[in-house]
Amino acid sequence: MTPEIDLTDVTVLTDPFTAYDQAREASALAKLVIPGFGPFWALTRYREARAMLADPRFEVRSESFLRPPGIPEHCLEYMRTMAEQDGPQHLRLRRLVAPAFTPKRAAQLRPRLAALTDRLLDELPGHAEDGVVDLVPHFARPLPMDVICELAGIAEADRPRWREYGAAVAGGMGPDFAAAIPAIIEGAKEAVARSRAEPGDDLIGDLVHAQDGDRLTDTELVTLVWHLVLAGQTPVNLIANAVEALLRHPEQLELLRADPGLWPGAVEELMRFCSPQLLTTPRFAREDVEIDGQLIRAGERVTAAMVAADRDPRVFGDADRLDVTRTGPAQLGFSHGPHFCLGASIARVETEVALSALFGRFPDLALAGDVPRAPDGGTWRPAKLPLTL
Repeated sequence: MTPEIDLTDVTVLTDPFTAYDQAREASALAKLVIPGFGPFWALTRYREARAMLADPRFEVRSESFLRPPGIPEHCLEYMRTMAEQDGPQHLRLRRLVAPAFTPKRAAQLRPRLAALTDRLLDELPGHAEDGVVDLVPHFARPLPMDVICELAGIAEADRPRWREYGAAVAGGMGPDFAAAIPAIIEGAKEAVARSRAEPGDDLIGDLVHAQDGDRLTDTELVTLVWHLVLAGQTPVNLIANAVEALLRHPEQLELLRADPGLWPGAVEELMRFCSPQLLTTPRFAREDVEIDGQLIRAGERVTAAMVAADRDPRVFGDADRLDVTRTGPAQLGFSHGPHFCLGASIARVETEVALSALFGRFPDLALAGDVPRAPDGGTWRPAKLPLTL
């Protein structure tokens, strides 16, 4: 019998790992119960999940994404991001912009990332109340937005409002998100115009120069820039989750303190162990497909449950244990296949710099209470992360 997971169940929201682990051991396929949706399947085992993400029989569509109501008409042409496109059109856009997101480019950004991180760490003690500081609003959330602004060439004077946009995006699909979209798109237009008038060594400059031969249209360029704001918020919750995980596993933190060379691998392991993304963007079956004896009919939604696949004991030894020295198969936190996260290289370096600098600056860092979780069936994220420095 195919297991079911009710995404409105409080036990699933507060402990998705147990729910998905039980489903995975029963079947490679689970049925997600989501109000307002018909059949919605989740692949729970690593090999099946990874295969589906690269299988052309499953496609990403615009319907794969939920849009908040109330988006103004003039913004709609900028809402169809690269993530919503498949096939040749997606491949064309990806090829044009990929040179701006290579591991080499990410490595070159490390000094700038370090400077942004240090500035926030300098300010962190000033945010403490009664000796306790919440890491989410004062470090984990502003850092990715500061990074995006730096990489994109957003003017210094405009950055406070971009932090507000980032907070709205990181807060999920609510009224604040919908209200922020027109301002984000307008900000992206301004940044593109400034880059064309005054070319600089920044991400938008790279993308503008990517218009030789086959060109990005103005709409595509603005859409890509504002989409970076959305996608660039992934490290917010990864950094927060990782800090909590390492503080709850002090023996792993000590390994990193003893050998800083372990940090790049540790980021991969933390992405496997406590990725903020529980599920991939839904795909739609182009045709009837059978997986593990279950028929998925054409048009039905399918997602990869990374929360289950990345802890699959068939692939990862001692899968429920955090091990910063782990090597082996790639985790699926950045997805796989044609829609593998374009900004993964930057997110990796950003997270590594943020974590290593935080724990280096505050060697006595400790949890200062419970860590409540936001009730979100698709994202594992703390509502707050109280710490003593």
